[in-house]
Amino acid sequence: MSSVNIISMPTGPLGTNTYIVFHEGSSDAVVVDPANSSKVLKKLGENGLHCTDILLTHGHFDHIMGVAELKAQENARVHIHALDAPSLQGGSGSLSSMMGIMVKRCEADDLLEDGAHFTAAGFDFLCIHTPGHSVGSCCYVMESEHVIFSGDTLFRLSVGRTDLSGGDAEALYDSILKKLFPLPGDYRVLPGHERETTLEFERQHNPFMRNGGRDW
Repeated sequence: MSSVNIISMPTGPLGTNTYIVFHEGSSDAVVVDPANSSKVLKKLGENGLHCTDILLTHGHFDHIMGVAELKAQENARVHIHALDAPSLQGGSGSLSSMMGIMVKRCEADDLLEDGAHFTAAGFDFLCIHTPGHSVGSCCYVMESEHVIFSGDTLFRLSVGRTDLSGGDAEALYDSILKKLFPLPGDYRVLPGHERETTLEFERQHNPFMRNGGRDW
């Protein structure tokens, strides 16, 4: 199998980490959490890539602002957990109205549930429902590549905020402790903001989980 390439780029007003994922030698690509369509389209063009699939870790405005235009331009399929899908249609879960930000509406193509497996741009993905930051937050796991796109669930030495609408601190800690940390072995963790980390590093050092959430 050809090697995986992952391009990380900050997009949108809050510096969301948008990821472009593709096999070496292939023009098909997955885009995770596009908050600025023009910036993503430019990067795709520079690398001779076409976005076949858009993966959304949750429906907050700073992760979905570029989805509608990118979907239209690339004819891409949009994947999101079913509980956060209403955010794409202007639902309050996007938090856009609270922030005074307009987000162009679009339809999801794949309403995911916990444990769903699907293939995009030649990669196999596992959707793990990790509520807490939002009701429909999820992480996308590439098991063979040992990569997790964690959205705003798990950060380097931190966790997602839970004080916004749909947030639930207890649910967030359970999501990390019971669904992410038990994954076998180590994983590269690519979060929705800030720098990347690894699952083993967070198991050992994340202060929010050890002190603010659980002592295991």
